[in-house]
Amino acid sequence: MHKDIDLKIENLSKIEGHASLEVKVRNGNVESAKLIVGENKRFYEEAMKGKSFQTIPQMVSRICGTCSIAHLTCASEAIEKALGISLSEQTMTLRKLATMGSMIRDHAMHLYLFVMPDILGKPSVLDFDESQKDLVHDAFHVKGAGNKLATIVAGRAIHATFARVGYFANVPKEKEIKEAIAELKDSRDRILRLLEIVANYTSNFKRKTNYLAIKDKNFAFLEGSIIDAYDNEIKEEEFGKHLKEVVIPYSQSEAYEFYGKEYYVGALARLNVNKGALHKQTRADVKKYLKLFPSDDIYLNNLAQAIEMLHCVDYSIELLENSEFKEEKPPKIVARECEGIGVIEAPRGILYYLLKIKENGLIDFGTLVTPTAQNHIRMENDIRNLVSQILDKPEKEIQHEVEKLIRSYDPCMTCASNFLKIKWI
Repeated sequence: MHKDIDLKIENLSKIEGHASLEVKVRNGNVESAKLIVGENKRFYEEAMKGKSFQTIPQMVSRICGTCSIAHLTCASEAIEKALGISLSEQTMTLRKLATMGSMIRDHAMHLYLFVMPDILGKPSVLDFDESQKDLVHDAFHVKGAGNKLATIVAGRAIHATFARVGYFANVPKEKEIKEAIAELKDSRDRILRLLEIVANYTSNFKRKTNYLAIKDKNFAFLEGSIIDAYDNEIKEEEFGKHLKEVVIPYSQSEAYEFYGKEYYVGALARLNVNKGALHKQTRADVKKYLKLFPSDDIYLNNLAQAIEMLHCVDYSIELLENSEFKEEKPPKIVARECEGIGVIEAPRGILYYLLKIKENGLIDFGTLVTPTAQNHIRMENDIRNLVSQILDKPEKEIQHEVEKLIRSYDPCMTCASNFLKIKWI
């Protein structure tokens, strides 16, 4: 092939800002693939300085609408570890439930509204025909179940109000718990239907890379050690020391390498390193799908998310049915000069916070690393490799295949079901 192509997707709408994509092909060689985050920096790390540690979790929850609870939780964990605050068993259970509610709603939005049109060959959910309308109903039922769970536990599904440093200001009532369980049970068959569809959405595009995820015995997203694809273990507090920030000169977003190399975080990584910890009922119902993991097919990130949704439903029902929630007094917190690190699994992968607190309780320094930033380099390399393999296809088909690849990563986007038109120049 001696094809020259300039592929440009402008203004990709993403949760963390606007982005575009430029791919340059000369004489059949892909010379560059640039994922460009174009929105001005929001300087959250600077904004945290001088603020009381008590206000930081609520503040950073505004970073992302869909990952709001993840940012709140990770920042809270960093503060708690810095100040030596021990969580009660009830607080940890509520934190798990809030996180799983967030996972359900976030994965449902991505799979039903963003990915499903690709699978069915439709431009968007608005183009589904009569035989496919049940999938739209399923989308809002499942997403609603996640919202309900997060709301009764944390006060709201977005920008939660009950979750505080070291405790929850409110606990779910018996009537709310029964309603949430009913909605979760109703969503279960819907997720199983989704699994049957998503399981067939694979590709021939596979590329070996490293995967990192938190591994723990309950697949609860909040505790454990970080494990990579080679079974190396990294303690949470050591994670940041292994990362190298990479400046992307054409983008407003940073990127990261692990030991100087690209890597991937997200649902696919979690299934690759920790599938044996899924809820026993989930494992029984998805046994045939679990054989596909570990995998180097990024398109299976979608199946991994669907499996995680079922796990979150099963695990949440178990916790709600076997827990008795009572009002608890807030822990006594004494400010001091200290430093803490929080590491959790957000819907899209590992989220990292480091916070330094001054003696007066104000933040001296804060830094955070998001999943999408960690996946940036691998995503660009995948785009470059994919395009080089499909240069014999028509330009519109190349465009669509690139879009599907990016959507399979589930980067923080606010776009509906497909990107803006590509202008071929």
